[in-house]
Amino acid sequence: MQIVKTNLKDCFIFEPTIFGDNRGYFFESYNKAKFESLIGKSVNFIQDNEAFSNKGALRGLHFQQGEFAQAKLVRVTQGLVLDVAVDLRPDSETFLQHIAVELSADNKKQLFVPRGFAHGYIVLSDTAVFNYKCDNIYNKDSESGVIYNDKDLNIDWKLKQDEFIISEKDKILPTIKTLYK
Repeated sequence: MQIVKTNLKDCFIFEPTIFGDNRGYFFESYNKAKFESLIGKSVNFIQDNEAFSNKGALRGLHFQQGEFAQAKLVRVTQGLVLDVAVDLRPDSETFLQHIAVELSADNKKQLFVPRGFAHGYIVLSDTAVFNYKCDNIYNKDSESGVIYNDKDLNIDWKLKQDEFIISEKDKILPTIKTLYK
């Protein structure tokens, strides 16, 4: 497993070492000791989630606040998504900056999204299966988010707006300016 630093502090891309032969392939998708050694801190993942979505499904930008903040390790096991992380930590030198990375079943990359980040993705293939590890439990009262089309973030979601499939909840999320007045 190799780590690729991103332009966002504490947010990393992981590229696995894949062993292939005429039977197929094998790779280690997660090893706690190696992972923590690479990022330089301890993360205790306690829950795994999976989501199936159709092309154009845009989920995000979500985060949990306070004691229920979550770090995530995300990957795609079927299809292709554009995965986006936004640094919402006011004391960070990369505050309000974002990255967008394609995660797919083919490239097998993973993205580590630390606590204090908003996270979202859009499905670019016909369908996708998205998997993620979380280091904290979900708490409905702590959930929040940022509107996907916030002009200050200017995220290029790679699809046309009329292709987006967005939940009613995500359509009414606040802007960055509303959150950080």
